[in-house]
Amino acid sequence: MYRIALFGEVLADIFPNETILGGAPYNVTRHLRALQQHPMLISRVGRDSLQEKLFQELSKLHIDTSGIQFDDHKPSGQVTVNIQNNHHHFDIRADQAYDYIDLNAASKAIEHHQPDVIYFGTLALRHAVSKSTLSALLEKTNCTTFLDINLRAPWYNQATIEQALLAADIVKINDDELATIAALLKLKHKEPQAIAKHLIETFNIVTLYVTTGESGAWAYTQAHGTHQTKGHKLGEALVDTVGAGDAFSAVCLLGHLSDWPIEKTLEKANRLAADVCQFRGAAPEDNTCYDTCLAEANHT
Repeated sequence: MYRIALFGEVLADIFPNETILGGAPYNVTRHLRALQQHPMLISRVGRDSLQEKLFQELSKLHIDTSGIQFDDHKPSGQVTVNIQNNHHHFDIRADQAYDYIDLNAASKAIEHHQPDVIYFGTLALRHAVSKSTLSALLEKTNCTTFLDINLRAPWYNQATIEQALLAADIVKINDDELATIAALLKLKHKEPQAIAKHLIETFNIVTLYVTTGESGAWAYTQAHGTHQTKGHKLGEALVDTVGAGDAFSAVCLLGHLSDWPIEKTLEKANRLAADVCQFRGAAPEDNTCYDTCLAEANHT
């Protein structure tokens, strides 16, 4: 069992007919716990009904809650999710509790948890307070850092992306985000692999994972260049794609910590991402879809 600290937002994803807890760090936390790891979520919530629901869920799943902070003035995060032609559009509210993650409380949680990896995304870096807290935390620790790129307009800019990439050892991104970052950084490269190589060399990234939807996924590493895995076409089995990337990230974390070959990590991560797409929301209640990854981890 590995220890992973996950820094960032927890949100209420408000769908047309239901509300589900979400946010990439929360979703990855749930996947890691289902994969029998020891994740700790470092976030901040308001004193409201979402906070109550969050603690009920974390308690039910036996997830460490010592990294959750309370805010007496700001609300818990909320996102309105609109679905059109199987594509999701997110209306992310500003000035939420997770924008104000406190350094002292986060530092105590990190010291208690002693993580093997610190995971963070880009959305929680949109505000100066949480961005400063993360930067200070990473300076104090000496463990692997995993960056999950989640570009949600208008909540990112060039400076934030560059800072995040400089802090990361491992990066997960999708193909659209890779192209967006190339444009943001004014890169001359057009081919995805050339962009990946440039990012690896410029920001001293060890491994960069790129998801490409039904086409599969690929990775670029400092040591061995490009690796690829084929996609899974779901057809009528597709329910929604929310959380697929988060499932992918969770397996990438497990693969890194378990010292799996890149090819194996890619294949298992892409398989779980496809399985998650067959359920509503980011994390299935039925844990049987995690069995293959668990079997592989137990044989490591």
